[in-house]
Amino acid sequence: MAKNIKRFRLPVLVLLGVLLIDQISKFMVKLNMYLNEEFSVLGDWFIIHFTENPGMAFGMEFGGDYGKLFLTLFRIVAVFFIARYIVRISKEGAPKGAIIGVTLILAGALGNIIDSVFYGVIFSDSYYSIAQLFPEGGGYGTWMHGKVVDMLYFPLISGFFPDWVPVVGGDHFIFFRPIFNIADTAISVGVGMILLFHRKFFSESLSKQNETTSEEKAHS
Repeated sequence: MAKNIKRFRLPVLVLLGVLLIDQISKFMVKLNMYLNEEFSVLGDWFIIHFTENPGMAFGMEFGGDYGKLFLTLFRIVAVFFIARYIVRISKEGAPKGAIIGVTLILAGALGNIIDSVFYGVIFSDSYYSIAQLFPEGGGYGTWMHGKVVDMLYFPLISGFFPDWVPVVGGDHFIFFRPIFNIADTAISVGVGMILLFHRKFFSESLSKQNETTSEEKAHS
């Protein structure tokens, strides 16, 4: 029993840590800034810019109210299967990097699910004013239709495409343009860690399965 608890300590700590940082940062922005307000953290390279995203990660949108509902339900189902997968690979003794990577994806998905499910009900809107928590007249939306709070903006490079570049020649560009949050960051880092550790994990897992199959054949 103690061994099983120890196995799950790492993913639980990662999950709770990401959720805590993600939700604290979103509450601080929502309760202290109005929509599209911004301030500089590191010159023009790192800016806190408050925006709300009704759809997918990194400011992308998805299909209106019905699309929003579908996306939220899809995320909830995906979270269930990701959680089951974490339990399985933890029992199989997967490398810590693989476990942390999958847990970061789970934490990021849960962080944005919380916004989508609850924020429309517990917050007033942020247009031209600071939002209120649990406003008397009700929130700006309904259950499952909340907007995801984004605030991290890194316009590292800004300039114009050369005139000779086809289609976009002379147009202004910014890198990196998307505005995102801690949950989105966790998902991206998690995907990167899985790509880094998956070959080792799956090769070891396949080797163990082959050994088990060979032992079973030998005893049959």
